[in-house]
Amino acid sequence: MNNQKQQKPTLTGQRFKTRKRDEKERFDPTQFQESIVQGLNQTGTDLEAVAKFLDASGAKLDYRRYAETLFDILVAGGMLAPGGTLSDDMTRTEFCLFTAQEDLETMQAYAQVFNKLIRRYKYLEKGFEEEIKKLLLFLKGFTESERNKLAMLTGILLANGSISASILTSLYNENLVKEGVSAAFAVKLFKSWINEKDINSVAGSLRKVGMDNRLMELFPANKRSCEHFSKYFTDAGLKELSDFARNQQSIGARKELQKELQEMMSRGDPQKEIIAFTREEMKKAGLSEQAMIGIIWTSVMSCVEWNKKEELVTEQAIKHLKQYSPLLKAFTSQGLSELSLLLKIQEYCYDNIHFMKAFQKIVVLLYKADVLSEEAIMKWYSEAHLAKGKSVFLEQMKKFVEWLKNAEEESESDEEEAD
Repeated sequence: MNNQKQQKPTLTGQRFKTRKRDEKERFDPTQFQESIVQGLNQTGTDLEAVAKFLDASGAKLDYRRYAETLFDILVAGGMLAPGGTLSDDMTRTEFCLFTAQEDLETMQAYAQVFNKLIRRYKYLEKGFEEEIKKLLLFLKGFTESERNKLAMLTGILLANGSISASILTSLYNENLVKEGVSAAFAVKLFKSWINEKDINSVAGSLRKVGMDNRLMELFPANKRSCEHFSKYFTDAGLKELSDFARNQQSIGARKELQKELQEMMSRGDPQKEIIAFTREEMKKAGLSEQAMIGIIWTSVMSCVEWNKKEELVTEQAIKHLKQYSPLLKAFTSQGLSELSLLLKIQEYCYDNIHFMKAFQKIVVLLYKADVLSEEAIMKWYSEAHLAKGKSVFLEQMKKFVEWLKNAEEESESDEEEAD
């Protein structure tokens, strides 16, 4: 047996000194704010000098950490408290966007300051977009003049791609919408945006982020109609925006109508009911017969599962279209509607490769069913066809068109003999 006294275990450890870079720095924007305010006070209204000062300061000051503070100062002159008021206990400057002159030229110069800053310090891009979203939510806390300047600046920044149109979601805030702040702000914003670019560019940016169908939300629910939107923005001198919104609503209505027609056909609803429903919806949406026949054609061709074999799909299409020829006939009472239908058929047969050889058979079927007249077919053949698959389809139609011409000449000859 071991008589030696057993040594008790002891807790020992090594104390590590925390590295300076691992220490969590306390968020304190005071010193940062003072440095920026001092620089802006020195540069004053000279925006070239402001841009140079901001460019140089990024090397010494922590823009990444204090991005929100930086943008608050450049826009409002100091740090903003929730709601949009300036924090009382902080240093502020009189040289900022909100104290600048309220004109487009000055706002364009300010947009350049922001563009240069973000181009130089790319990491500020996301923070700047968040800042604009925040400022839009604070609109009620700003004066009318401050809102106007911010609206003009935002429009310019949207036009040159500095920010995404997704920032507009802030304008759909319930309180801003209810008090009419959103709509009034949108007028100034879109005016400066369209002034920099054009309505097509604006439309493209809105579509990119799914905002093209949400413009009506700038108004409260009880005023959310195409008529109200159109009058409000047309009266404000933005007819092109009104027309765009009207067109978007029309596209939305057409999609809904097409979906509804497809469902009715899939259920096997009687064609009389489908025709009555379509006439009513056409009137309600203010659609022309030419537009309506396009929707009907798409619905008819979408409500069936087509055979993948070319030789079988023609037979299937003829059978299907024969069934729906009364519906097509009901909405081709005008020559233009017939021509619209012919162009839709040409487009469909070109886009769906299995239908390339079916074109002539479909046209002949619809001619026999009194959906298409010989005048419409001849006009399509001679001048009104599309470029898509032109040579293939004209070749297919050649013999039938010659037959139509001969039949017409014989008819004219018989009339002369009768006279």
